[in-house]
Amino acid sequence: VQLQASGGGLVQAGGSLRLSCAASGRTFSSYAGGWFRQAPGKEREFVAIINQIGGSTYYADPVKGRFTISRDNAKNTVYLQMNSLKPEDTAVYYCAARQFFSTSRVAPDNYNYWGQGTQVTVSS
Repeated sequence: VQLQASGGGLVQAGGSLRLSCAASGRTFSSYAGGWFRQAPGKEREFVAIINQIGGSTYYADPVKGRFTISRDNAKNTVYLQMNSLKPEDTAVYYCAARQFFSTSRVAPDNYNYWGQGTQVTVSS
């Protein structure tokens, strides 16, 4: 599976952005889709994951209630809608895919496929 992330940019605090992750190659609907982020000098951290059919989601505590992950399997795309953005959300955002939704889902090592990052910068 090849993944291509897009949609990053510069936004003021309180604003919104929608990231997209377009997949090609193997049947993307067979994989759970996830988002991670990495700020300068920090480790890559889990943001959100959605299961293969889009019926179940899981979020990291810092983004709960502000971010929404969704997918459109007809378009082979996973989205991350980010609202009420804060300066601490500034990071490079990466999309990823793995076979399973539930087990060991927050560790980057447990994801098989990665897209390139897209920069999100939130100004105060």
